[in-house]
Amino acid sequence: MKTGLLAGLGLALMLSGCDRPASEPATAAGAEASAEDRLARGAALFRQHCATCHGRNAEGAPDWRKRRPDGSFPPPPLNGTGHAWHHSLDVLKMTIRDGTAKLGGTMPAWGDKLSEADMEAIIAWFQSLWPAEIRAEWQRRQRR
Repeated sequence: MKTGLLAGLGLALMLSGCDRPASEPATAAGAEASAEDRLARGAALFRQHCATCHGRNAEGAPDWRKRRPDGSFPPPPLNGTGHAWHHSLDVLKMTIRDGTAKLGGTMPAWGDKLSEADMEAIIAWFQSLWPAEIRAEWQRRQRR
C-alpha cells in the first residue's frame, strides 16, 4: 500500500511541472523562484544590459523598422509592439546568448555575461509588458 502511494505521489510531483508555461522554467536548484522576484531581477538585468539599445521600457529605438546606412536595423521594441513575440523562448534565448552579428545585425552576444536563468528572467520581464492577447498567442505557439 505504501509503495503505491509513494509511486503515485512521485508521479504527481513529476507531472506537476508539466503545465508550467515555457517562459517560467524552474531555477537551477529545481525550485520555482517567485514570479515577482524573477520579474524584478529581469527588470534590473534588462536595465543594466539591454536598455541602452532597446530603451528603458523595452520600447525599442525610434524608426526601428527603417534600415540604417549600413543595412542593419535599429534595436526593435520588446514590449509587444515589435516582432519579438513571434519568436519561441529558445530563439529569444539564442538571440541574447549569441547576438545577431551572424545575421547581419549589431546586437552583441551576451552568453559570456548572462546565465541562462538571467536570460529567462529578462525575457519574462519584457514579456510581462506584452498585452494579454499577444502573450496568449505566444503561449499558444509555444505549445505547438
